[in-house]
Amino acid sequence: MSTKTKVVRIGNVLIGGGNPIAVQSMNNTFTSDVKSTLEQINKLYEAGCDITRVTVPDMEAAEALKEITAKSPIPVVADIHFDYRLAIEAAKNGAAKIRINPGNIGGEEKLRLVAQTCKERGLPIRVGVNSGSIDRKLVEQYGGVCAENMTISAMGAVKLLEDVDFDNIVISIKSSSPKLTIETYRTIASKCDYPLHVGVTEAGTPWEGVIKSSVGIGTLLAEDIGDTIRVSLTGDPVEEVRAGISILKALDYRKGGITFVSCPTCGRTQVPLIELAQQIEKRIYNLPYDLKVAVMGCVVNGPGEARDADIGLAGGKDEFLLFRNGEPVRKMKSCNALEEFYDEIIKVGEEKLKG
Repeated sequence: MSTKTKVVRIGNVLIGGGNPIAVQSMNNTFTSDVKSTLEQINKLYEAGCDITRVTVPDMEAAEALKEITAKSPIPVVADIHFDYRLAIEAAKNGAAKIRINPGNIGGEEKLRLVAQTCKERGLPIRVGVNSGSIDRKLVEQYGGVCAENMTISAMGAVKLLEDVDFDNIVISIKSSSPKLTIETYRTIASKCDYPLHVGVTEAGTPWEGVIKSSVGIGTLLAEDIGDTIRVSLTGDPVEEVRAGISILKALDYRKGGITFVSCPTCGRTQVPLIELAQQIEKRIYNLPYDLKVAVMGCVVNGPGEARDADIGLAGGKDEFLLFRNGEPVRKMKSCNALEEFYDEIIKVGEEKLKG
């Protein structure tokens, strides 16, 4: 979490200035379908999402924001392109932040009207630059897309807002290449103190997307760059949230909830570890306990290697050893391990809640 950036308020969420890194996602529903959009927002919230974004392509969607923002448990960002009137209407209808490209909103006077509306309501504006949206002249000047011309493009968008006396700004500057994303955020972080929304755009399906996002986002966060994150996946937005939270937990930027670890298995494994680990992980993900849970394949990688786990299993021959804080408790048969272990996790979790 960067302590070098300005503090910006997005609804009830503060970012920048050392505040906790916020996890963001984006709804893939039609915003005009209020019921479906709110259902998805609530699923995102239950998964741990801090902020969500919805697209506002027309006035019907802008009007729908009234009910959506009134009922949403998390701040809602309005994504606007081209039509300044949509940005103004979205701001009036409860959006917590407006996402625009200042260069395509219709000129300085129209941008000034958007900025004035946001300033009156204390709303930040996020300016976004993607590697595919760089001006052709800049691409030709540098012989391709690079960190330098992406930064120039982003700072140009920022200047357009600053020129209309607006500085409540968040910047995103993404690429589908983790390497270019890292280089670009490093460059812009050295040139301004606006909060940065970090992500690898068009990262792909959950398999490839999580890997690319973990490399790009994880590297930057480890370098104290980034105030909000989004793992962009071609799939269920809830998976974006789960992946984002996992990245934060891996870097010790987010505490609480279940932390799950399991060994990769090897020829010593004599229990159905892979199947059990997958089932356990799904069952315990949303449990309200601050626990570290381990599922290990054998006694070699069992209580010793996972001794910092609150509770865990280590495989034997057709059985598991249950351990707590590195100490053996009892054995259980493989066929009963899922339910017995789940019950033990609940028991330990409740004990920890009671202190």
